[in-house]
Amino acid sequence: MPKTSIKNKNNTNIIVIDATGRSLGRVASEIAHKLQGKHLIAFARNKAPLLQIKVINVDKIRFTGNKLENKIYYRFSGYPGGLKKSNLRQEFTKNPIRLMRKTVEHMLPKNRLNRVMINNLTISKSE
Repeated sequence: MPKTSIKNKNNTNIIVIDATGRSLGRVASEIAHKLQGKHLIAFARNKAPLLQIKVINVDKIRFTGNKLENKIYYRFSGYPGGLKKSNLRQEFTKNPIRLMRKTVEHMLPKNRLNRVMINNLTISKSE
C-alpha cells in the first residue's frame, strides 16, 4: 500500500493511492475519508481541504466472493420498459474509472461541498 504525499505548485498536497490488489470498497472509503480532510488536524466539516488525491491502477482492483456476478446495477430511463440492468463485471470491464468515481461519490456527504471534493479526485488505469 504505497502512499505518497507531494506538494503541488499552488500549495496543495497530492496524495497518491495505489489500488493494486485492494478491495473496491476499502479503497473508496479511504479516498472519501481523505477527500473530506478527516485525516488532518485542522478538519472542518464546512471546508474542503486543499489537497488532490490521485488513484492509480484502478483496473487491478480485486473483488471478493461472487460480487462480480451477483451485484446488479440498475438504470432507469423514465420510460415504460426502460429499466436496464448490468452486473459488476460488465460495469467494471466497460469503465473501471467511472465505477470508482461513482463509489467514492456515494460515500461523500450529499451537500454543496460534494462537487468540490469529487473534483479533487483523479483516477487512472495502469501506469
